[in-house]
Amino acid sequence: MSPHPPSPVRLPHTAEEPVAPPSSIRVLVVDDHALFRRGLVSVLDEEEDIDVVDEAGDGEEAVRLAAELRPDVILMDVMMPGSTGIEACPRIRAKVPEVKFVMLTMSDEESDLFEALKAGATGYLLKEIAVTDIARAVRSIAQGRSFINPSMATKLIGEFAGLAKQESSPPSRPEIPELTPRETEVLKLLARSLNNREIGERLFITENTVKNHVRNILEKLQVHSRTEAAIYAVRAEYIT
Repeated sequence: MSPHPPSPVRLPHTAEEPVAPPSSIRVLVVDDHALFRRGLVSVLDEEEDIDVVDEAGDGEEAVRLAAELRPDVILMDVMMPGSTGIEACPRIRAKVPEVKFVMLTMSDEESDLFEALKAGATGYLLKEIAVTDIARAVRSIAQGRSFINPSMATKLIGEFAGLAKQESSPPSRPEIPELTPRETEVLKLLARSLNNREIGERLFITENTVKNHVRNILEKLQVHSRTEAAIYAVRAEYIT
């Protein structure tokens, strides 16, 4: 009997390259940091059931490649120049409704988590995640499950617990604390689901200044998150 043939060497993608098996999960990797992006590609390339179809360095390129390649899963950085990952999600979903998103970020701010979930992401990973968990996350998302970094999942559970507690209480107009005029403006925009950058652009102030105002608002309202602050704003009739 002839010996087994040697394993094939992976070559750069060409028109003649065999198409991946139907069971393969087709992944588009999007991150503006080339070294980190290449690391992700290398890790995923080791998995027999995952096929990295291409990579992109920003949100605009991700939108174009997603429409062209129609991947199953997009592994995408949250913060990128030009168009952020969160901004790119709805644009991609409009072109490829079936695609699933795993967001990657250095930020553990719950506001980024909620914005990502609102944009349609079903996976949310901090970049500190072990490389062995990257492929596991991609598989989970491809199979229709959610995959959220454990520390962020704890925050999410706490958020829903707080909302459930509020919903079980009789609705009443809360006593309005003494917010400054600027804090009131920030609260109104926050309650309309604007992020810190968008609020800063509306009010002509820096994003760091917005963060300071949000922190002061949460302390004065005695709430723990932007979502709770938004609910407070509605009940206090800041937003009608």
